[in-house]
Amino acid sequence: MSKIDKYSIDNTDYTVGQDNIQKWGFDVHNPVFGTSAGLIVLFLVLALVSDPTTAKTALDGIKNSIINSFDSLFLWAGNIFVLFCLVLVVSPYGKIRIGGTEAQPDYSRMSWLAMLFAAGMGIGLMFWSVAEPVAYYTGWYETPLNVTPYTPEARELAMGATMYHWGLHPWAIYGVVALSLAFFAYNKGLPLSIRSIFYPLLGDRVWGWPGHIIDIFAVLATMFGLATSLGLGAQQAASGINHVFHMSGGIGLQVIVIIVVTLLAVISVARGIDGGVKLLSNLNMLVALALLVFVAAVGFAISMGTIPTTIAGYAKNFFALSNPHGREDQAWLHGWTVFYWAWWISWSPFVGMFIARVSKGRTIREFLIAVLIVPTLVTTVWMSVFGGQAIDQVINGVGVLGKEGLTSVPLAMFEMFESLPLSSFLSVVAILLVMIFFITSSDSGSLVIDNITAGGKIESPILQRVFWATMEGAVAAVLLYVGGTQAIEALQAGVISTALPFVFILLLMCISLVMGLRTESIREKFA
Repeated sequence: MSKIDKYSIDNTDYTVGQDNIQKWGFDVHNPVFGTSAGLIVLFLVLALVSDPTTAKTALDGIKNSIINSFDSLFLWAGNIFVLFCLVLVVSPYGKIRIGGTEAQPDYSRMSWLAMLFAAGMGIGLMFWSVAEPVAYYTGWYETPLNVTPYTPEARELAMGATMYHWGLHPWAIYGVVALSLAFFAYNKGLPLSIRSIFYPLLGDRVWGWPGHIIDIFAVLATMFGLATSLGLGAQQAASGINHVFHMSGGIGLQVIVIIVVTLLAVISVARGIDGGVKLLSNLNMLVALALLVFVAAVGFAISMGTIPTTIAGYAKNFFALSNPHGREDQAWLHGWTVFYWAWWISWSPFVGMFIARVSKGRTIREFLIAVLIVPTLVTTVWMSVFGGQAIDQVINGVGVLGKEGLTSVPLAMFEMFESLPLSSFLSVVAILLVMIFFITSSDSGSLVIDNITAGGKIESPILQRVFWATMEGAVAAVLLYVGGTQAIEALQAGVISTALPFVFILLLMCISLVMGLRTESIREKFA
């Protein structure tokens, strides 16, 4: 008997939630929920009594060791994920429908795209769309492919390298996890949990401790990844508030931002996907589109001229930037690309599961084209408009960016707005957008963690969802209050360290998914 027959997904008699415990208004998978919650509480206690500088130093050492030793692995894995997704698009498996041949989408295409985009990239685009292109153009921290700063070649490569980090590769990483989760949950009836993906490889052992460990690891990576992003976003929102309203508050203001965002996220997560996440994601897209159109219209010639530059820079340097061997720009490669790849991989359980949850009824071909191509196209326009305006200000010595260069990543977008009409209004809109992206990241992340700790159940008690949304805000607020930026950077280093084992988990996902798709294809053929 072949392995694929032995571990055929259709042979398992496991039912979703069969190992759950219902108590005190919760409905949880005890080994996963109890262990995850216990480790997070332990982390908070240690954060309150430990020296953040010492923790940062130790975690930075681990992070740098991983990045320096496994840079080729991260780059090759990213390339494999892109190739894997593109092959699935053109393969016969592309016609398989998530949820079965009769499944219909739960959401309109526009709402679906808005939700997956808001969960996957939203807050990052606000944080880096100005700072990253300017950093590459000016050599703020090295330059891609050792291009000479402040040259026409540097401008093209700055935009191309920025798109490389925000284009096909990250979305392929998300796509592998999302498609795997959606297929095994909706086509095979397994729990919507990371462990389910590995049933073709592990069989019923996934319902024991091997599966518990996989899910616990995913919960911790998601929780700390989200907490880190909340901390970074709070810094940007607080910087914007200080910039516009001349308020001083430092860490205190950042903690207040996190508390407000967490309270709003609790309301949203209590309302569920339809009443909370979908509504906010659609609002996000409308506000972001309005901001994009205004900035593009103000500098129309610059924006329209930068889009072809970005596309050319991305296409011309795609393979050179993807090559892990013989690179002379090692410092830039490690400081930017390998760091990004590790970051996307550590975020993949969260973003992948959320995308899976809202993607029932799509064919694999439609799913992967939407997940890979649509965000890449939108990001190309976004980065071209904001990054193009910023680099133009640097070239012409306009405003803070033109005179002082990149001095603060959280402030970069607001400094770019200073040289545009209605600058204060644009900054207020940007602050609002950052806050909404915050909320959608927090509530969608809470729903994902809840799925995993509820044994893969899609619906769970409201109290349970509120618990995880509150925990996310608590982790971020405590870290900022105790250690400020150093604590967030320490946690960020810790999250990156979790990406190394996840590289192997994602590569195994590709194998397991193909095994599952093969059984589905055979079943449909003889149905």
